Amino acid sequence: MTFLPAMTLARRELVRFLRQRSRVAGALGTPLVFWFLIGSGLGKSFRPAGAPDGMSSLEFFFPGTLLLIVLFTAIFSTISIIEDRGEGFLQSVLAAPVSPAGIVLGKMLGGTLLALIQGLVVLVLLPLMGVRPGAGALLVTVSILAVVSFGLTGLGFLMAWRLDSVQGFHALMNLLLLPMWMLSGAFFPASGAPGWLRAAMAANPMTYALAALRRALYLGSERVGSLGPALPALGLSLAVSGAFAALMFASAVHAAARTSAGDLH
Repeated sequence: MTFLPAMTLARRELVRFLRQRSRVAGALGTPLVFWFLIGSGLGKSFRPAGAPDGMSSLEFFFPGTLLLIVLFTAIFSTISIIEDRGEGFLQSVLAAPVSPAGIVLGKMLGGTLLALIQGLVVLVLLPLMGVRPGAGALLVTVSILAVVSFGLTGLGFLMAWRLDSVQGFHALMNLLLLPMWMLSGAFFPASGAPGWLRAAMAANPMTYALAALRRALYLGSERVGSLGPALPALGLSLAVSGAFAALMFASAVHAAARTSAGDLH
């Protein structure tokens, strides 16, 4: 009895998000503007360490932009938890004969689908930079986006579950999200960073999510071997991303299982 309630909650997340066009525009437009302005502004003055010859700054920043879009959408989709609490909907769901795993799975699947859809929209821009991944590379890329989105939605779920203020959620997530993204290697490579910063980047799960995206986009091409030895291997990146997603799901289920409807008033 877990799957049907989960699908119902996931569908509700999709319908709610698509009806709020400002959220769609903000989640998709902000990272794209950021990518275009930063990439165009740096231009030829920026040469990323370990990047293949001929890679432009726009192309280098593209995987990071893709990760940022997924991160924003997945995390901020869980704001609906706070809204549902204020409207009394969440208390009703907790009082219903639905397992905590079903509630968490529904919320996380909804956020994952939203992030994945917007990530797929952005992938259409790849040919504009001369990057044309094959079918296998695209399949691996989409799979990575799905796993990363699932994990990030779980992280947002954990943060939103006990918060009762949307403003507090924004402040807390901005404090956490931007450092996670900047320390992923999206903005600067780990090879040129000081030792303490390299250690922080190695402990950051987003580092492996970005490395997986970089390698997946060039899978099967001549450039995949020249992305740099400092970049985590695809197998390790997939393993860490999968473990992060599983940990976030298990933690979210544990948090939901410890909470009754009365605790959320």
